[in-house]
Amino acid sequence: MSDGYTVKETLDCKGLYCPLPIVKMKKAINGMAEGEVLRVLVTDRGSMRDFKSWCDKTGNRLLEASEEDGVFTYVIEKAGGS
Repeated sequence: MSDGYTVKETLDCKGLYCPLPIVKMKKAINGMAEGEVLRVLVTDRGSMRDFKSWCDKTGNRLLEASEEDGVFTYVIEKAGGS
């Protein structure tokens, strides 16, 4: 648990490049219920823009976006109807 949310699943997309992290994240999110939270680990430097844009377009909530030692971590809450 972190910052008031519980991560249901962690998806490791390290070593993958655009568009694969987004494709894998979308598939994982589609299998989740509204309000569930997914953590995604990515090493693609362009992913920050991609994940933020995808969340903005789909209405899913980007709860966290951080980088440590070249690994970007995104925590996404599934919105209803996505």
